[in-house]
Amino acid sequence: MKNRTRKEETRIVMRNSKPEGVQFSWHSISVAPALNQLETSTAGLSQSEAEARLKQYGVNRLPEAARRSAALRFLLQFHNVLIYVLIGSAAITAFLGHWFDTGVILAVVIANAVIGFVQEGRAEKAMDAIRHMLAPRANVIRGGERISIEGDHLVPGDIVLLEAGDKVAADLRLITAHGLSTQEAILTGESVPVEKRSDAVLADAPLGDRACMAFSGTLVASGQGKGVVVATGARTEIGHISGLLSEVEALTTPLVKQMGAFAKWLTIFILLIAALLITYGYFVGHHDFSEMFMAVVGYRWLQSLKVYPQC
Repeated sequence: MKNRTRKEETRIVMRNSKPEGVQFSWHSISVAPALNQLETSTAGLSQSEAEARLKQYGVNRLPEAARRSAALRFLLQFHNVLIYVLIGSAAITAFLGHWFDTGVILAVVIANAVIGFVQEGRAEKAMDAIRHMLAPRANVIRGGERISIEGDHLVPGDIVLLEAGDKVAADLRLITAHGLSTQEAILTGESVPVEKRSDAVLADAPLGDRACMAFSGTLVASGQGKGVVVATGARTEIGHISGLLSEVEALTTPLVKQMGAFAKWLTIFILLIAALLITYGYFVGHHDFSEMFMAVVGYRWLQSLKVYPQC
């Protein structure tokens, strides 16, 4: 521990601040200590130092969540006991030469799969929308000069300039704020713009009360300001939320579980009744198997009631 340089210790703090480990409270320290922690100044980083940090911390971009291929998502739409029954019925009707009935059953199965596939695709697009909330460009000070750079090239320690209408490209500890307010609804749900200032707040202040911070993905509603980048990419607040969403598991209520179990038992019961009817009609009533099968599976079930009124 004693042999570590200040730069190494600073990078350990920034690396462990989000989303893993203990979150560093940038909002609870004043401007000067924050700049010292990040080894930067109001004149910004040099271009060489910015490039070195970009290699170390990576681009300022939210990681893309792992997803299933379109083919796999479509095939999984058929993973249902009722769909299996319909596919089996379609196979038998095709074997019996009832092509019209086969086509109708397959049309129902495919239509169900297409609807489920489209709905699931829309849900994934909604999740991907979070990744596009980051600003495409940012105005920064590097080497004492104001320049415009790609938003994904921001690194911790960069000095970012904010103006009304800008989208914040990374999590910032504000250095100056002149009538500055930001719209933070994507993080806090608060529809009213939040006034910003450079004074530090309590370490345990909730996200919405951290007035000295400007968060990635939020919009500058009014005023001007300047801040130092303290977190980029997945280490930002919006990156933390994106990571949590990618880890969410599909949960079902007890009622839905009971309905699913009931559907399975009902399917088994229907299959048993159908098998008994076919067996009885074929072996006892001496009717054609094709006729009995179609009576049980499709629209001809009314004919079976005429043949076997006792059923």
